[in-house]
Amino acid sequence: ISGLVLIFIEIPLLLRICPTSGGFDAFIRRFETNYMRAAIYGVMSLIQWLSLIRYATSLIAAAVFLLIAAVCYALAGFKGQAFQSSKTLGGQGVAQMIV
Repeated sequence: ISGLVLIFIEIPLLLRICPTSGGFDAFIRRFETNYMRAAIYGVMSLIQWLSLIRYATSLIAAAVFLLIAAVCYALAGFKGQAFQSSKTLGGQGVAQMIV
Protein backbone atom coordinates (compact mmCIF):
# COMPACT_ATOMS: atom_id res chain seq x y z
CA ILE A 1 0.00 0.00 0.00
CA SER A 2 2.78 2.41 0.85
CA GLY A 3 4.30 1.94 -2.59
CA LEU A 4 1.09 2.96 -4.32
CA VAL A 5 0.75 6.01 -2.09
CA LEU A 6 4.33 7.03 -2.89
CA ILE A 7 3.72 6.64 -6.61
CA PHE A 8 0.70 8.95 -6.46
CA ILE A 9 2.60 11.46 -4.30
CA GLU A 10 5.65 11.59 -6.56
CA ILE A 11 3.82 11.43 -9.91
CA PRO A 12 0.87 13.88 -9.71
CA LEU A 13 -0.06 13.13 -13.32
CA LEU A 14 -1.56 9.86 -12.11
CA LEU A 15 -4.20 11.78 -10.13
CA ARG A 16 -5.42 13.23 -13.41
CA ILE A 17 -5.43 10.07 -15.50
CA CYS A 18 -6.40 7.38 -12.95
CA PRO A 19 -9.97 7.15 -11.64
CA THR A 20 -9.58 7.89 -7.94
CA SER A 21 -12.00 9.19 -5.34
CA GLY A 22 -12.09 12.80 -4.21
CA GLY A 23 -11.05 11.77 -0.71
CA PHE A 24 -7.96 9.97 -1.98
CA ASP A 25 -7.07 12.97 -4.17
CA ALA A 26 -7.41 15.31 -1.18
CA PHE A 27 -5.24 12.99 0.93
CA ILE A 28 -2.48 12.89 -1.69
CA ARG A 29 -2.58 16.68 -2.25
CA ARG A 30 -1.71 17.24 1.42
CA PHE A 31 1.86 16.21 0.66
CA GLU A 32 2.87 19.09 -1.59
CA THR A 33 5.42 20.63 0.78
CA ASN A 34 8.81 19.32 1.86
CA TYR A 35 7.71 19.04 5.49
CA MET A 36 4.64 16.98 4.68
CA ARG A 37 6.63 14.71 2.38
CA ALA A 38 9.23 14.26 5.11
CA ALA A 39 6.42 13.32 7.50
CA ILE A 40 4.83 10.71 5.21
CA TYR A 41 8.20 9.19 4.32
CA GLY A 42 9.10 9.12 8.03
CA VAL A 43 5.84 7.40 8.96
CA MET A 44 6.27 4.83 6.20
CA SER A 45 9.86 4.21 7.31
CA LEU A 46 8.69 3.75 10.90
CA ILE A 47 6.11 1.20 9.75
CA GLN A 48 8.85 -0.71 7.91
CA TRP A 49 11.14 -0.62 10.95
CA LEU A 50 8.34 -1.87 13.19
CA SER A 51 7.68 -4.74 10.79
CA LEU A 52 11.32 -5.80 11.28
CA ILE A 53 10.96 -6.28 15.05
CA ARG A 54 10.16 -10.01 14.85
CA TYR A 55 12.88 -10.90 12.35
CA ALA A 56 15.00 -9.10 9.81
CA THR A 57 14.00 -9.40 6.18
CA SER A 58 14.85 -7.61 2.97
CA LEU A 59 12.37 -4.89 4.02
CA ILE A 60 15.27 -3.31 5.86
CA ALA A 61 16.34 -1.81 2.51
CA ALA A 62 12.95 -0.14 2.10
CA ALA A 63 13.11 1.16 5.67
CA VAL A 64 16.57 2.63 5.14
CA PHE A 65 15.74 4.33 1.83
CA LEU A 66 12.44 5.72 3.15
CA LEU A 67 14.34 7.12 6.14
CA ILE A 68 16.96 8.70 3.86
CA ALA A 69 14.22 10.30 1.75
CA ALA A 70 12.50 11.62 4.88
CA VAL A 71 15.75 13.17 6.12
CA CYS A 72 16.43 14.76 2.72
CA TYR A 73 12.94 16.29 2.50
CA ALA A 74 13.25 17.54 6.10
CA LEU A 75 16.64 19.13 5.39
CA ALA A 76 15.22 20.82 2.30
CA GLY A 77 12.38 22.18 4.42
CA PHE A 78 14.74 23.45 7.13
CA LYS A 79 16.93 25.14 4.53
CA GLY A 80 13.86 26.86 3.12
CA GLN A 81 14.20 25.30 -0.30
CA ALA A 82 10.95 25.41 -2.23
CA PHE A 83 9.62 22.13 -3.54
CA GLN A 84 10.23 21.84 -7.27
CA SER A 85 7.75 19.94 -9.40
CA SER A 86 8.47 18.57 -12.83
CA LYS A 87 6.28 18.92 -15.89
CA THR A 88 7.49 15.51 -16.97
CA LEU A 89 6.06 13.82 -13.87
CA GLY A 90 2.84 15.78 -13.78
CA GLY A 91 3.68 19.01 -12.01
CA GLN A 92 2.38 22.42 -12.95
CA GLY A 93 1.63 22.88 -16.59
CA VAL A 94 0.62 19.32 -17.32
CA ALA A 95 -3.10 20.12 -17.29
CA GLN A 96 -2.56 22.44 -20.25
CA MET A 97 -0.45 19.79 -22.01
CA ILE A 98 -3.17 17.14 -21.65
CA VAL A 99 -6.00 19.34 -22.89
